[in-house]
Amino acid sequence: MNVFVTGGSGFLGINLVRYLLANGCGVVSYDIAAFDYPERDKVRCVLGDIRDAQAVEDAMRGCTHVVHCAAALPLYSKEDIYSTDVDGTRVVLETAVKLGIDRVVHISSTAVYGVPDHHPLYETDELVGVGDYGQAKILAEEVCNEFRSQGLCVPTLRPKSFIGPERLGVFALFYDWAKDGKGFPLLGNGKNKYQLLDVEDLCAAIWICLTGERERVNDVFNIGAAEFGTMKEDFQAVLDYAGFGRRIKCIPAGPAVAVLKLLEKLKLSPLYKWVYDTASTDSWVSIEKAQKTLGFAPKRSNQDALIRNYQWYLDNLDSFAKSSGISHRVPWSQGILKIAKWFF
Repeated sequence: MNVFVTGGSGFLGINLVRYLLANGCGVVSYDIAAFDYPERDKVRCVLGDIRDAQAVEDAMRGCTHVVHCAAALPLYSKEDIYSTDVDGTRVVLETAVKLGIDRVVHISSTAVYGVPDHHPLYETDELVGVGDYGQAKILAEEVCNEFRSQGLCVPTLRPKSFIGPERLGVFALFYDWAKDGKGFPLLGNGKNKYQLLDVEDLCAAIWICLTGERERVNDVFNIGAAEFGTMKEDFQAVLDYAGFGRRIKCIPAGPAVAVLKLLEKLKLSPLYKWVYDTASTDSWVSIEKAQKTLGFAPKRSNQDALIRNYQWYLDNLDSFAKSSGISHRVPWSQGILKIAKWFF
């Protein structure tokens, strides 16, 4: 197998690249960001944009399978989100067909479900999306459905928020506060169930979709942890692991969300609508279909995944302490939230 991975330099990308290498695959990483990992000598690294059809074709030629991870995240501009997540997906699928590649694993998101009024969520539930990112992911899935109906094998995975080595982004805010012996605020009463996913478990699901029988994998699947508790319980586990005796502090969601909306508009906070609209609500999906059809068996609980990610953060702090940005691979600037830190 020679696997073409879009977004190979990203958080999911590098974890998937390592997983594929460990399973004896050749790998081509295609990303607009440089592949600056120790594994770069074992991978063919191509700098490029998935919206550039000719560049994608040149890089994909010779590959046998494709995993489409690349996406413009919610903090990107509306134009970049739609052109990357929708148009870019079409380019990847069209190129695979042109080159005779039979299987493209598409990484979608549970953001396609929006902020639902019931749980668990099933693959057959209505797709409503939250913000431009959620809407774009729905449109990208429609493109996948179009190509699947034409005969291409397009397994589509809807993972919950996944964490693990190399994951920073919004989680770096929490880990920074835990590291410095601070408590952490949660919107609402903290009793809502919020399912996460360890990135290694996601890679295992992708591997099943790459290697499983065509008729079995050519569908849409929710992917998440099998074991998870409330937000307060799972995030408190990290504070307990940090060892400072700090506690999660719950704050009323209504007033806090109103303030966060204002701060977002003023560009003083990195938290966006998907984060603060879902943080105080239940958010979990049924993984029964993936378990029964794919044999998906996640190894790590929410708490296991959070603590593993936090320890990686501590072990690698010096390498990213002075960097920031809007991807999952770098810490997000805390903005005015850095002031709030002193009160916890």
